Amino acid sequence: MLSLRQALVVCVAGTSFVTAAACAEVSLAAGPTVRVDKPMLPPAWAVLERQLLKANDEACELFFKRYFDDRGWLLCVERWGGDDGPDDAIENLIYWPMLHALGGSNRILELYKKAWEGHLRQYTLAKTTEVPFARDGMYYREFPVMFDWLHNSEGLTVFCHQGLSDPYDAAFRTRMVRFAKFYTGEDPTAPNYDPKHRIIKSLFNGSRGPLLRKATALDWAGDPIEVEGRFSLGHGERTYQEMLDHFRDYTDIVGDHPGNMAATSLAFHAYCLTGDEKYRKWVLEYVDAWAERAKQNKDILPSNIGLDGTIGGAAGGKWYGGTYGWAFSPTVPQTGKVAHRNTTNLGIQGFLNAHLLTGDAKYLDVWRRQIDAINANGKMVDGKMQYPHMYGDDGWYAYSALKYDIGARDIWLSTLDPKDLERAGKTGWAEWLAGKNPKYAETALQNDFGKLRGMVELIRKDETTPDTRLADDSMQLNPCSIGSLLELTTGSLLPSKNGLVMRARLRYFDPTERRAGLPDDVAALIDGMTADSTTVTLVNVNPVEARTVVVQSGAYAEHEMTSVKMGDATFAVNGPQLTVRLAPGCGERLVISQKSYALRPKTALPW
Repeated sequence: MLSLRQALVVCVAGTSFVTAAACAEVSLAAGPTVRVDKPMLPPAWAVLERQLLKANDEACELFFKRYFDDRGWLLCVERWGGDDGPDDAIENLIYWPMLHALGGSNRILELYKKAWEGHLRQYTLAKTTEVPFARDGMYYREFPVMFDWLHNSEGLTVFCHQGLSDPYDAAFRTRMVRFAKFYTGEDPTAPNYDPKHRIIKSLFNGSRGPLLRKATALDWAGDPIEVEGRFSLGHGERTYQEMLDHFRDYTDIVGDHPGNMAATSLAFHAYCLTGDEKYRKWVLEYVDAWAERAKQNKDILPSNIGLDGTIGGAAGGKWYGGTYGWAFSPTVPQTGKVAHRNTTNLGIQGFLNAHLLTGDAKYLDVWRRQIDAINANGKMVDGKMQYPHMYGDDGWYAYSALKYDIGARDIWLSTLDPKDLERAGKTGWAEWLAGKNPKYAETALQNDFGKLRGMVELIRKDETTPDTRLADDSMQLNPCSIGSLLELTTGSLLPSKNGLVMRARLRYFDPTERRAGLPDDVAALIDGMTADSTTVTLVNVNPVEARTVVVQSGAYAEHEMTSVKMGDATFAVNGPQLTVRLAPGCGERLVISQKSYALRPKTALPW
C-alpha cells in the first residue's frame, strides 16, 4: 500500500497537469511522483550514455577474466610497500562500484564484491619476511596493518564507494564501523588517536596502531625482490637497491600529518550508515583541531604535529618538516633529480567531510585561506609571475607558472560559488554548465569511449604472466571510464584515487529493480548548477516501454529539493527525492530548486 506521501502523484502531459489516478501504478515511489508524456526523440548524448554504460560493463568483465582468478584473487606477485603493495591490488577495480551506482550492470557489483572478499583473504595470508610489522599478514582484521594514508586511501576508495549501491550488506556495515573505530579512539588494540591532543600519532597507522619510531627504507620498500628483467617498477627503479634508495629519506613519520585527515572518511561513512552521532562528533573534533593549527600557522596547514600536540614537535620545531611535508623534496636515485613530494593536499578530504556533515562554510574557508596565502607569495621570475608549491628552511620554493590551486575545484563543486570557480580555473565542464560549450557533453562521452577502447586493446596485447606482474601493472589497464557520466548525470567530479567520499548534486535509483543507478533506457543530462538549483533533462530512449526513475538530491540525500519546475508548471517536493515516470520515448527538462546541506547525510536506498 502506498503511503500518503507516495500517493500524492502529479502527472505532466507536456507542460499541463492532469489527474493523479493514471500514475498510481508507481508502487515504489520516493517522494512525490510526476509523469512525463512529452515525446522526445533520443538525443545523441542519451544514446551515448546508454552505450557507454554497456561498453564499460563489457570491458570490465574482460579485465576481470584476464587478471583475477575464481577466488577473486589478483593474479600477481604479492608485495608490501610504497612501490607496490596491497593498496594497488584492490585499486585495480577503482570506480567499479561507482559504475554500478551510475547504472552499470549488477554483474559489476558482483565482480567487485568477489574481488574485495578475495583481496582481503589474499593479503591477510600474504606475509613479509623482513618488514617487521607485516610478518603475520599485510592485513590484520581486514585492514592494512600500518601505512600512510596516501596509500591507505588508494586501497579503501573502492570499498567506501560500495555503500552507494549496497548499503545494507552486513559485512560492509560491520567492516566500516570496525575501520572507523581504529581512528576514533574506541578500539584499544589500534591506538592511533590521542583524544587529549587530537592527533593521529604517526604517518604510519592502521589496524595494529601507529608506528612510533623512525621508518626505514625497508619499511617502505618491502622485502628484497628480483627486479631487472622481470618487473617494470612504477618509480623507474632498476634494482632492489634503487627501491631502497628511493625511500632512504622517508624516515620522519612520527606525529600527525594533514594526510591523516583522509581517515575521517571512515567515520563519515560509519555515521551515514548508522546515524550514530559519535562518528560525526569525532570528525568535527579532529578537523577542528587542524583548523586551529592552520590559524596559528598563518593560514597554512603545518605538515607535522608532535606527540605533545605542538606544531613541528616531531620535526625539530619545523612546521614544514616530516615525510611528505612542505619541505619534502628527496632525490630520485636513478636520475639524481629532485622530486617534490608534498602530500598535505590529502587534508582537503577532512574539511570537505566536515562541510558535508554540517554545511558550515567555515571548513571550506580554512582551505580557501591556505590557497590565497600560498599564492600571495608569488613573484616575478624572468618577467613572468611564478607561484610557490613547497616551503623549506629558506622559505618558499618550487615556483611555477601555475597557481597553487589544489582542492579548489572540490570547494567550487561544494558551493558552486563563482568566486570559488575563479580559484579553481575554468574547465570544459564548467563552461558547459555556463552554457558556453555546447559540444562538451557529446565530446566528453566520446572521449571516454576512446579511453575505454584503448585500454581494451592494451589488455589484449598484454603478454605478462602472473609471476612477472606486480599489483599496479594491471591497474594501469583498468578500462572503467566514467568521468563524463559522473559529470553529466550526477554533477560530480571523477574522484582522485584517494577520493573516499562522493560529492554530487543528483543521484538516481531504479524503483522497479530496487537498485541504485539509472534504470535501463533512461539517460540524464545536467546542463546547469547553481548553489540553489540544478537543471537536468531526463529521457526514456525506449519507444515501447515506460520507465520509472527516482531522482535524489545529493550523493547522500544531503540536499533538500524544495520544488521542481517542468515547463510552465511548478510543484513542491520538500524532501531529498522525487519519482519520475517516463512514458515510452518521452523526456523532459526539470529545474530543481534545492537547499544545499539542509539534511543530514545518510547512506541508504530511497525506499
